[in-house]
Amino acid sequence: MLDISEWYGTEAKKVAIPYDYYRIFYYVAQHKSFTKAAEALGNNQPNITRCMNNLEQDLGCKLFVRTNHGVSLTPEGQRLYSRAAVAFEQLRLGESELRADCSLRTGSISIAASEAALHLTLLNRLDAFHRRYPGIHLRITNDSTPRAMEGLLRGQVDCAAITTPCPVRKSLQETALVSFREILICGSDFHDLTAETRSLRDLENLPFVCMSRGTSTYTFYQQLFLKHNLAFHVEMEAGTMDQVLAMVQSNLGVGFYPESMAAPALAAGTVFQIHLAEPIPERFVNLIEDTSRPQSVAMKAFKKMLLAPEEELGS
Repeated sequence: MLDISEWYGTEAKKVAIPYDYYRIFYYVAQHKSFTKAAEALGNNQPNITRCMNNLEQDLGCKLFVRTNHGVSLTPEGQRLYSRAAVAFEQLRLGESELRADCSLRTGSISIAASEAALHLTLLNRLDAFHRRYPGIHLRITNDSTPRAMEGLLRGQVDCAAITTPCPVRKSLQETALVSFREILICGSDFHDLTAETRSLRDLENLPFVCMSRGTSTYTFYQQLFLKHNLAFHVEMEAGTMDQVLAMVQSNLGVGFYPESMAAPALAAGTVFQIHLAEPIPERFVNLIEDTSRPQSVAMKAFKKMLLAPEEELGS
C-alpha cells in the first residue's frame, strides 16, 4: 500500500489508501465512465464501482457525479485528478525512461580516468562502446589517480580507471585491465646517455621530469629509487603526460614514460631511450568500483566491454 492520502473535509481521516484506487480513479476520470475504465484496465464494472465507493469513503468526500450518461468530477474530484494526472504522467515517463535505459538506447556513464589509463586502454574501448550504444552519454573526467579515487568515493562518478600504485579501500572493488611498462626517455641534449646501459645510480643527479607530487607515477618512482637507496630528484613537475613528453623533447630533463605511448616520438627521433640495468617493475591500469552503490545497466555493459578480449570489440 502506498500512503498518499490527503485531508478532505473536517470529518476525513488520514488512512493508507491502496495505490490501485488512485489508478482506477485516474482511468474513470479519463473515460468519464466506470464501464469504459473497467475495459481499459481489464477489470469488471462492479469491481471498479466498489473501489471508487471505497475511495470516496476513505477520503470522506464525493469524487463523482453519477448520471445515466456516465460520470463527471465534483470540485473535490477535480482537485484530486489534477494531482493524479501529474503523478501518472511522471510514472509513465519514468517507465519509458527505464525501458530505454534497460535496452541501452539511452543512459549515461561518468568515468574518472587518469591520463595514462585513458591512453593505454580506455580510448579504444570507449570508441567501441559508443559505436555499439550511441544513445549512451559518456562523461570522462581526466584526473590524477588520487583525484579519480576521490570522485568515486564521493559518488561523483560511476567508476574510476587509475594506474598503480594506489591504495584501495576495502569497500571498493579493484579489477586489473591492462599491464604496462615504462622506459626512460631523453631529448637530443642527453643523447650521449643512450650509448650504453646505465644504472639508476649513474642517473641519480640528472634532472628528472615527472608527473606532480602526489600522483601514482611520482609515488612509484620515488619508491623505486628509495628501494635502491637513491634520491629521486624531480626538477620539473608536470600536470599531464603530454607535458612530460614535451618537456623531455625540449631537453628540460629526462623522464619515465609508458613505452607504447613513447613509440611515435621514438620513431620520429624527437626522443631517445636510455637503457637501464635495473628492470622497471610492471604497472597496471585498474578499474575501481564502489560495490556499496548499485550499478546502472549502462555501467554493467561498459564494464563487460572493458573486460572483453580485444578481438570482440568490433563484434
